[in-house]
Amino acid sequence: MSSTWHILGAGSLGSLWACRLARAGTAVRLVLRDGQRLRSYQLAGGLTLAEQDQTRCYAIPGETADAAGPIHRLLVACKAYDAASAVASVAARLAPGADVVLLQNGLGSQDEVAEQVPHARCISASSTEGAFREKDWQVRFAGQGFNWLGDPGNPMPATWFEDVQRAGIPAEWTPDILPRLWRKLALNCAINPLTVLYGCNNGGLLGHLEEVDALCTELQQLLHRCGQPQAALGLGEDVQRVILATAANYSSMYQDVQAGRRTEVHYLLGHACRAASRHGLALPLLEHLQQRLVDNLRARGLPCN
Repeated sequence: MSSTWHILGAGSLGSLWACRLARAGTAVRLVLRDGQRLRSYQLAGGLTLAEQDQTRCYAIPGETADAAGPIHRLLVACKAYDAASAVASVAARLAPGADVVLLQNGLGSQDEVAEQVPHARCISASSTEGAFREKDWQVRFAGQGFNWLGDPGNPMPATWFEDVQRAGIPAEWTPDILPRLWRKLALNCAINPLTVLYGCNNGGLLGHLEEVDALCTELQQLLHRCGQPQAALGLGEDVQRVILATAANYSSMYQDVQAGRRTEVHYLLGHACRAASRHGLALPLLEHLQQRLVDNLRARGLPCN
């Protein structure tokens, strides 16, 4: 089996992972959307990682989805709404038993990907690391964080997990990844939509803590009903801690809206509200928040799914 990592989605986190793996001597290849993107990447000469006062370019080979050769390890680092179609574009190249690592926000896209590639092992990841693209093919490591990886259907660690540790990527294999995914979903639901509606950075929510706390109470009810009591523990306190620790930062949803991009609302707040409906759980504040956000996105001419 090949030990090469294929990175699908050369955005901020995908580029960060690619550079660190390459720096550790691991074989990496970028899978780019089309020939035009591939030519743009080749002209740039590689991916550039800026970390504190150090900047270095990594000449990682690039290819398009229809390139020849099997894929054994695939890191999917695109947006949640693009994940299934992106994986479908390389599904024919995935070797039997290939590992597909999913770095998407929210919940729902993981199942969509798994349906595309039943012959692969899908591994979910939850990350608190921060990175952003300063320009095309250049990423800045913006914040220390951590990564949890796991397979809801198989608690055994993947054989390549040592690659991640050797690359200096702070990570832990967790046999039960679902509480981590639900916890991050709840954190995002309590913070991201409000930053869009109030047009503020995370710290701006300190003026709306009563509303934040009320949302956290409903989210805890949802987590318990979905069989995730561990994810519900101390949610309100954790949300306030995140708001304080990232007060100067703007949520990813806020940034998407300001840039006129589609948001991941369907896999965050949308997923939470659909789960509540399936369980017959009335969460009026959460449902009203979703409607307010959908109305806001429509008024801006942005997709709300």
